[in-house]
Parts: sequence; structure tokens; C-alpha cells
Amino acid sequence: MALLWQKRVGDCHYQVRSHGASVRLYSNGVFHSQWNPRDPLKGSLWELLLLPAFFRSEQQIRSVLLLGVGGGALIRLLQQFFTPTRIVGVDLDPTHLDIARRYFGVRNAELVCDDASNFVAGLVGGVEPDTFDLIIDDLFGHSAGEAERTVAADTSWCRKLLGLLSSDGVLVCNFGSRRELLASGWCDRCVRAQLHGGWTAELPAYENAVLAVSRQPLSLTDLAATAPDKINPANPSRRLDCRLRRLI
Repeated sequence: MALLWQKRVGDCHYQVRSHGASVRLYSNGVFHSQWNPRDPLKGSLWELLLLPAFFRSEQQIRSVLLLGVGGGALIRLLQQFFTPTRIVGVDLDPTHLDIARRYFGVRNAELVCDDASNFVAGLVGGVEPDTFDLIIDDLFGHSAGEAERTVAADTSWCRKLLGLLSSDGVLVCNFGSRRELLASGWCDRCVRAQLHGGWTAELPAYENAVLAVSRQPLSLTDLAATAPDKINPANPSRRLDCRLRRLI
């Protein structure tokens, strides 16, 4: 791998490296993001966060809220396979946003440098809160070389995010483990009562567990009809070897 750029800010050491046509972001040695414009679907964790968007058609995903931008690989994926009119990406780290623009080529997205909790609270507290067809909560930082969630997905947080979700929108949340997911506010009885669709997805090579929920049903038939072959659960030769389990 070739080192394209590095910078130390406080106690954080950022590196952008290239590997063939891929560009990768590392923070304190933690592998955060990867983007390959020639071959964007390689079976990575970022594609597991993308996959639930295909429960809906391209026309239904018009507005997207991404909490946790990192290098911006997920924004690039969304723009590759959908045509949203608005993408808002929120990240507390200004260096991440700069890297997203300079090295990952993120364009035509509103990149906001802010604490996600404050940003969400501001939207929820508005006179007419913005709503989004797709919300992705990927709020991870790093501690002692390990990635960990930076905002607890308690019942209060879950209710706030639901307040920003359109009536048939899809909400995706990344967790460090299945145990963490099952202990979250999304499994609270009152929160689950508002939902009519829910799946979990995991990859063999990662401990992470991804949750996808909606107020409307989430059909595997719809997912199989719209997801690209390389990540389609119905394709035996797919690259994304995910395990899907129904939660609701």
C-alpha cells in the first residue's frame, strides 16, 4: 500500500493509503473507510450498511441522513446506486470531512461538522422537523485501537431518529456486536411497537451487527428484486456473504 497523506491532530494519527484503485482511511491504525470507483462492491462492512436501502426502490430514496461520515465511502456508494436529491452527512471530526472531499471525491452532499447528538436534537426540535427516507447511524470512534460506538442507542436516541424518518423510510444502525444491538433501545417494547419491519445483518469476518427497521414491512422479496448481484442475498455467487435474521 502506498501512503498518500498523513496528519497528526492531537492524539489522533490520520493516514490515507492507496491499494490499487482503492483509497483507504485509517485513524490511529483503525481501518475506517475504503472506496474503489472501479469495483465499489467488494463485500465489505460498508456494503452491509448500504444493503437495507434496497428494501425500497430507487425512487423512494430521495433524502438521506448519514450520521458518521468517515472517509465518505458510504456516500459514494449511495450516489452510485441511488439518485437522492439530498444527502446530509454529519461528522464531529473536521479532518474526516476534509478527507472525504479531497481523497474520496465526495461531492453534491451537505457535509456538516457537528456532534451528531446535537445535530439530531436540533432537527427534532424544529417547528417542522426534516424527514429522511434513509437514515444511517454509523457513529463510531476508536479507543485503544478498537472501533466503538460514540452515541448510545438508548430509547431516547431511537425515538429521536424515528422522529426524523419518513413514513415508509428505512433506518439503519451499526453496532459493535449482536449483543450490543439486542441490548439497545431498538429492542425496547415501546419502540418496537412503532415498527413493522426489522432485520439484522452480520458478516462472518466482522463482529459488527447491522440493524434495519421501518414503520412499514421490509420484504426480502423486494430486497432481492432491487439489490445489485454482488451484494444480493438471493445470488449464490454474491460477494457480500451476510446473514440476515428477522427481528420484527
